[in-house]
Amino acid sequence: MRPSPIVLLPPAIACALGDGAERVREALFSGRSPGMRYSDGYSPGRTLMLGHVETPLPLLDGLPISQRSRNNAVLLAAFAQIETSFRELTRDVPAHRIAVILGTSTSGIAESDAAVRFCHKTQQLPDDFHYSQQELGSPARMLAERLGCTGPTYSVSTACTSSAKALISGARLLRAGLADLVIAGGVDTLARFTVAGFASLEAVSEAPCLPFSANRCGINIGEAAALFLMRRQTGEDRNAVTLAGWGETSDGYHISAPDPEGAGATAAILEALTRAGCSVDEVGYVNLHGTATQHNDAMESRVVSRLFPGCPASSTKPLTGHTLGAAGALEAALTWLTLTDSAHRLPPHRWDGVQDLDNPPLLLVAPGTCAASPVRAALSTSFAFGGSNAALLLKRA
Repeated sequence: MRPSPIVLLPPAIACALGDGAERVREALFSGRSPGMRYSDGYSPGRTLMLGHVETPLPLLDGLPISQRSRNNAVLLAAFAQIETSFRELTRDVPAHRIAVILGTSTSGIAESDAAVRFCHKTQQLPDDFHYSQQELGSPARMLAERLGCTGPTYSVSTACTSSAKALISGARLLRAGLADLVIAGGVDTLARFTVAGFASLEAVSEAPCLPFSANRCGINIGEAAALFLMRRQTGEDRNAVTLAGWGETSDGYHISAPDPEGAGATAAILEALTRAGCSVDEVGYVNLHGTATQHNDAMESRVVSRLFPGCPASSTKPLTGHTLGAAGALEAALTWLTLTDSAHRLPPHRWDGVQDLDNPPLLLVAPGTCAASPVRAALSTSFAFGGSNAALLLKRA
């Protein structure tokens, strides 16, 4: 007997495309991203294309200083989109049966960075700083405490697979009977520390990124929050989107570069398909990790062309920036919008159209493309430093 499907209820989204599922839906399929713009605010002396969250953020006066960070403010702004649904769903759910699992890689590092610069000038830390602002557990703990949730609460930090793994962790808690409702997703926000780190690896593009192009030269960093309410399927969820399958591997090939042949990536995707009971031919769209770095795109093009020849695919990172620890959940949310789009639109792949002849070609989605029939199954891939690989298989009944 197969276990009950895990339902992904409508997501909360705040990213460069906008805020709220329906605003993001229209921006995504039109290929317009108002938050993608040039800035030197996080890289003094160097102007970069970055993905900004421009959602109005709540005041944090009611939080302890240890939880006051822009990261947590973006998280709360996103959660507000689904708070009414959360309150309705939890009327009869005990607090200890509600879990909060979030992925992040930055947490409050921007506040720590600012505090260190302040201390360098004044020889003392600012009054509004507490070292706990940068703890990776801060977002999950803050949200759980604010909502009165006492179930399993933790953060996942595995670089760019963090929030994909948070969704997987939520599904496991539900399958194991350890929770009845899970808030799962991710949040990461722009910080000078982060931008400088990727710049030191020569992985940042000053111009708009070009995934899978022969002219690609690095990522555009972005920020985002994306959240799902997850539960076991009930009779009310017959047409809902489910997290039907997932796969995780760790190949440990290199600290920052993927295995060129993509053995770990392939294994994660096949595990997701097997868990979902889904064949390769049933997948109607692939949301690519597509960072626009030389090594990632080369590896991913080999894997996807081998497993899904002729399947429509796109990287949405030119529209959002690479949102790091939030990327897996954000791209799962964009995949969710694809599965539920009444016009069967597919997310466009924005690039210069110059194919890298050293890599196998992919069927990259042109602007304005619609599927001939509703997409019932879609895959979202995430790959991270240290050889961490995650694949999410979403299906709609």
